[in-house]
Amino acid sequence: MRTLLYRYVPALKSKIYTKSQGFHKSVGVLQRLAIEEPKAPFIQTEIPGPKSRTLFNELSTVQNSLAVQFFVDYDKSYGNYLVDVDGNVMLDMFTQIASIPIGYNHPSLVETIKKEENLSTFINRPALAVFPPGDWLKRLQSSLLAVAPPGLNEIQTMACGACSIEHGMKAMFIAYQRKKRGGQPPSKEELQTCITGVAPGCPDLCILSFKNAFHGRTMGALAITHSKPVHKLDFPVPYWPMASFPILKYPLEENVRENQAEERRCLEEVEDLIVSWNKSGRPVVGCVIEPMQAEGGDNFASAEFFQGLQEICSKHDVSLAIDEVQTGCGSTGKFWAHEHFNLKESPDIVAFSKKMLTGGFYYKEHYRPHEAQRIFNTWVGDPSKVILLEAVVKVIKEQNLLARVNDTGKCLFGGLQGFQTQYPNLLSRLRGLGCYGSIDLPSMEIRDKVISKLRAKGVNTGGCGEKSIRFRPTLTLEKHHVDIFLDKFNSVLHEVDSSQEKSERAKA
Repeated sequence: MRTLLYRYVPALKSKIYTKSQGFHKSVGVLQRLAIEEPKAPFIQTEIPGPKSRTLFNELSTVQNSLAVQFFVDYDKSYGNYLVDVDGNVMLDMFTQIASIPIGYNHPSLVETIKKEENLSTFINRPALAVFPPGDWLKRLQSSLLAVAPPGLNEIQTMACGACSIEHGMKAMFIAYQRKKRGGQPPSKEELQTCITGVAPGCPDLCILSFKNAFHGRTMGALAITHSKPVHKLDFPVPYWPMASFPILKYPLEENVRENQAEERRCLEEVEDLIVSWNKSGRPVVGCVIEPMQAEGGDNFASAEFFQGLQEICSKHDVSLAIDEVQTGCGSTGKFWAHEHFNLKESPDIVAFSKKMLTGGFYYKEHYRPHEAQRIFNTWVGDPSKVILLEAVVKVIKEQNLLARVNDTGKCLFGGLQGFQTQYPNLLSRLRGLGCYGSIDLPSMEIRDKVISKLRAKGVNTGGCGEKSIRFRPTLTLEKHHVDIFLDKFNSVLHEVDSSQEKSERAKA
């Protein structure tokens, strides 16, 4: 395995100011350290280990830390391997909830941080909508716009996935109301009533979403999130229409007729909801959907379903927004998952975050507000993340990583298909595109047991939905990584299967 170089982030030397020299800054020299990506997982304590447990107790004195699984040593994590504070080395198939694009401490990203011309961007975080840096357009063109979904040439940066969805919905509402006014400015009454949150300034409009959807935890995004009670309990949210997302039967090739009927049913429900809500005086302005429902259980639908959805939205003048927060940046073998659907035209809005390192959304031209500060906050993104994304995009293109994702994905899902045949009492509903996908266990309890046993053997994975294990590796995952994962997974499945058999014999 080839040796890779990474460099520690430089410490800034003292800034010196004199009358003769003015203001100067210089950067310390990076210390080079040659390391290799681990050849295999290495586990030396239980997980979480003693150091993680101590840190957990300390952190719990200042905040709710119940979601913490273990603490990580990010200085030692590298490539596709995550190292915890107890020195356990794990092959990471979850990658910070699907948000690491090309591996930990990738040399290209470290080089980007090291460059002196980038230092001020990492030190200073400007209010981009008011005081953008002089090279901002150039940075956008070489990063976000260089990988824009076909047909979408305008971009709005944001900080995270939820705020990207929030502001994308605002863009749909703004465009709808502008069209309703015939392009005229808002009336005096609208300007006055919006302050108190009532019509006509704050009209009763709605967004259609889908059962099991997850679009974020902020209050607006929660209105279209329907995956788990923990996300919404105790929060007042708008009552908006929710349609069924297709629940397909697997294997797909054996259930073609049933799945086509399920998708037709869901599309009919979408159109019925749009018509009925419009008649009730609460117009459906937009429809927000994930290409694959991630948190809700990695629910997939066919290209024909999404084509039909776009036709219905177009027919009823409903904006179509696709939430690519988890699916964007190549995980499915195409840069954007919706490219698999061969839509007649581009979606109206495409939101992104996670592997894209920054948040935001692409949009068609008529969704651009005509007034200042309509889609706005202090930062509207972070130029340092865009600089890092520029390096990520370059690596993806130069190393042809999308082809690698498809190639590696065939090995991953081919191996999982073999296990599904070998362990029919444990595994079902294997589904995926590229290296993005899931497989079901019989119950949440067994799923969580498998995840725990995998981690004890040096593989970090995550769950989704009620009983699925999801796979979210980096774009740099290779076949030898897949071999390691499949070997560990097979070992765990054998243990669990044997345990299940013994339990059943004991009951008999």
